[in-house]
Amino acid sequence: MIKTHTFSNGLRLVMEKIPSVRSVSLGIWIGTGSRYEIEKNNGISHFIEHMLFKGTSSRTAREIAEEFDSIGGHLNAFTSKEYTCYYAKVLDQHLPKAIDVLADMFFNSTFDEGELEKEKNVVLEELKMYEDTPDDVVHDLIAKATYYDHSLGYTILGQEDVINSLRPDDLRQYMNKHYTPHNTVIAVAGHFEEQELVERIESYFSDFNAQEESNTTGLPEVTHHHLFRKKDTEQAHFCLGFKGVAIGEQDIYPLILLNNILGGSMSSRLFQEIREERGLAYSIFSYHSSFKDTGSVHLYSGTAPQQLEEVYNVSVDILHSLATKGITEKELHNGKEQLKGNLMLSLESTNSRMSRIGKNELMLRKHYSLDEIIAKVEALSKERVDLLAERIFRQKHSFALISPLEQIPSVIQINRLVK
Repeated sequence: MIKTHTFSNGLRLVMEKIPSVRSVSLGIWIGTGSRYEIEKNNGISHFIEHMLFKGTSSRTAREIAEEFDSIGGHLNAFTSKEYTCYYAKVLDQHLPKAIDVLADMFFNSTFDEGELEKEKNVVLEELKMYEDTPDDVVHDLIAKATYYDHSLGYTILGQEDVINSLRPDDLRQYMNKHYTPHNTVIAVAGHFEEQELVERIESYFSDFNAQEESNTTGLPEVTHHHLFRKKDTEQAHFCLGFKGVAIGEQDIYPLILLNNILGGSMSSRLFQEIREERGLAYSIFSYHSSFKDTGSVHLYSGTAPQQLEEVYNVSVDILHSLATKGITEKELHNGKEQLKGNLMLSLESTNSRMSRIGKNELMLRKHYSLDEIIAKVEALSKERVDLLAERIFRQKHSFALISPLEQIPSVIQINRLVK
């Protein structure tokens, strides 16, 4: 059962107790990421995530790492476009230690100048490593093509000149604006005593009263740009992008099912036709990205440059067939079973449960029980999924390409799927 508790300062605690396990996962979720940056500080959310591991007023970076290693626990963090999460997984008896260390990092990180300069180099090496993987970079390029001037088109890692320019005061000012009680959720899943947990969290976070500021950006408009980067690669890596649905929309479950049918599984149309039947690609898949007020559906493939046009044409034919003929009853049935199976399997991990309730509380402020979600999945009809497929895939698409070619092939026409 999922329970929530709101403290007097507006901080929210969401809990899911699982008596049958001996582990517990804890996450501090903050509603900020690259979407809430501007061009001159793009990458600061991710850089702050790094710096919170680099030492506090009472612990060095080594001591932070050693404290978790000494109890067999895991400590990590990640940054996305709309949120940042610092999380830990430990045995239930070590939950007090996990809370103590995470709270220390959250409130008392020193942003030491020497550590900051060293971490700049670490992040720049991360950027270089990322640039060496074009099958990753192309997803940033399609985000740029899809959202263009809006901050949802920004990269999470940022740019080298911005990273080099960051100073401790820049990090503190950004945290003061975004790391606020009303913009923060603490999520806990696993074995714990509820009252003890509430009291312990309150003892660490009761003085958390950062000044509140608006944390909004303008409504993004999905664009239809074609972007290209010439790079000396063995494969041509390309993505198509379409307008999808926001995270809280009623069509989110039909979209998840539709995506699985298109390219989200080994039995999907893209995988079966392009990889299994034609042998044109090793990697071919689709995915959806849902945000607070918008979303996008993307298709990716990597293939030999001389096969790019064929893979693109086959992909478009598959999209056109979905948009005009819809899905089959077999695909509907298998898709429902796949959704239910994935959901059930995810519930076996305390970390997955913590992530689910933390994200839902931060983004939606509501939670659905397992029975409610299964009922939504079972209620999906072929007609509803077909209408969504027509809506999504009978519109203009954005396109991104990284390849050794000199330009985007002329056969890739922006209006091909439009009515």
